Amino acid sequence: MDRVHLVISGRVQGVWFRASTRRAADEFGVRGWVRNLADGRVEAIAEGDRASLEQLVKWAWQGPPAARVEAVLCRWRPAEGSFTDFSVGANALAPEA
Repeated sequence: MDRVHLVISGRVQGVWFRASTRRAADEFGVRGWVRNLADGRVEAIAEGDRASLEQLVKWAWQGPPAARVEAVLCRWRPAEGSFTDFSVGANALAPEA
């Protein structure tokens, strides 16, 4: 099991990116969360098997139809097992370290 921390930039807020990410995560069978950042980016942390997480990362480069993704920063780590589902979080001020 692995964990990926994503920070997605471009036109990613106000285009249903968080809700679409949750649907994609459910489809790929990964757990974690997604939230908007105050600077206009979207942040997500997901845990699952490597192949499923790679599918989520690939999806994040496309996003929902109205999104225009410019970059997806990824940080890989071992899973911590701290999630039971995939949730849409509230807006945040800064990305998690």
